[in-house]
Amino acid sequence: MTSASMETMLELWASSLRDVKARIRPVFTQARVAASAGLFLDGLLGPERRKTGWMRVEAAGDPGPWRQQAILGRGRWEADALRDVVRDYALETLADPDAVLVIDETGFLKQGRASCGVGRQYTGSAGKITNCQIGVFAAYVSRHGHAFVDRALYLPKAWTEDPSRLAAAHVPAEVGFATKPRLARRMIENAMAAKVPFAWVTADTVYGVSELEMALRRAGKGYVLGQPSTQQVWSSGARPDVAGTAEDVAAALAPSDWQRLSAGTGTKGPRVYDWAYVELADLDAQAQGYPGSHGLWTRGLLVRRSIADGACAFFATWCPAGTGIGTLVAVEGQRWTIEDSFETAKTEFGLDHNESRSWHGWHRHVSLVMLAFAMLATIRHHANPAESRSASRAPAASQTARRPTHARQALSAGRSRKSAASPPALRNDVSGRLTSLPGHSGDAHTRPPRNAHI
Repeated sequence: MTSASMETMLELWASSLRDVKARIRPVFTQARVAASAGLFLDGLLGPERRKTGWMRVEAAGDPGPWRQQAILGRGRWEADALRDVVRDYALETLADPDAVLVIDETGFLKQGRASCGVGRQYTGSAGKITNCQIGVFAAYVSRHGHAFVDRALYLPKAWTEDPSRLAAAHVPAEVGFATKPRLARRMIENAMAAKVPFAWVTADTVYGVSELEMALRRAGKGYVLGQPSTQQVWSSGARPDVAGTAEDVAAALAPSDWQRLSAGTGTKGPRVYDWAYVELADLDAQAQGYPGSHGLWTRGLLVRRSIADGACAFFATWCPAGTGIGTLVAVEGQRWTIEDSFETAKTEFGLDHNESRSWHGWHRHVSLVMLAFAMLATIRHHANPAESRSASRAPAASQTARRPTHARQALSAGRSRKSAASPPALRNDVSGRLTSLPGHSGDAHTRPPRNAHI
């Protein structure tokens, strides 16, 4: 089995780029602004490691960064309109009724205090409390691939309680304080209002709160949401008596209650853990007041235990009765997909290279990066149709793997044409020779030739 030929890949790149530029044209009030947005997109897709204004315009051949800077600041266009275009474009290729919506956040390290939403707060990107912005994202993951479909900048109370800072950053008057789970709920509601097909939502402990759980139950969506070890859990109905903290419930499980399963393939192969699933209650959804959930649903606790050190993680679950542990593990495993996507979007497309300080600038920059990411997801799908056809329709664990380091790329290049799992990345090496490099396994993070005018 072979991946797409060089000629096919070049044409696929050219046609895809023309397509997305045509799709975003109605978002902009003037043709020249749309042209500048197209050049901005070219810069994000280019080989420059830093996607700063000067780097982008140098690649585009502009005399200065003013036109592209205007896209983020002075131009008059709605970032949410572009977000909707990105979502609809991605769904044309990725849509699947069994898809998973993954919610997570990432940090954008910043200096000073002028950038909208910046402050000293914890971010997993740095693994500590530091000066940064926090963005909450929704990724759509299906057997066809994955892409970001929504985003929101989190504003700490130090911002929402300071009108002068809000005004200086051009934050819209209707924007007030919202917790991260509330931002996540809005994204899920936006997706449902747009009739995005998905069956599951998964997220870490930040989002495992009753507000989000109840909203998903009412909407008829299954979930696997992180919970702290101190979370109180209990059984009801005909289920055996279970009561106590999640940690206590896990400690009381018998050895036979655990299964060794993979949550998907990571950078070092399958991500294998020991798992246990405790069914806590079977509920008639309609009788419980959940109009979107039809029939019998099961409330449960999923426990993941590290083979290396025995550390446990806990997840509240809601699923149609009879759902097996393998499906729940596969859904939870999709959280790794968005983490990997954050890394790729930052290192390859400059997600965290935004130079603007305003509310609009952040959302515009991020939406353009989302467009680049979605385009590559579409290219990968069309370059490897056999892989998508052979994939299971059930939620599958993440198949992405991080891009090889530059030191390994040359060694990997010879293998890329033999694998249908990753289309060739097309770029020039330092000698100017066109080289075929492997992208992510299960990913679309490939590049066009340097200075290719397509």
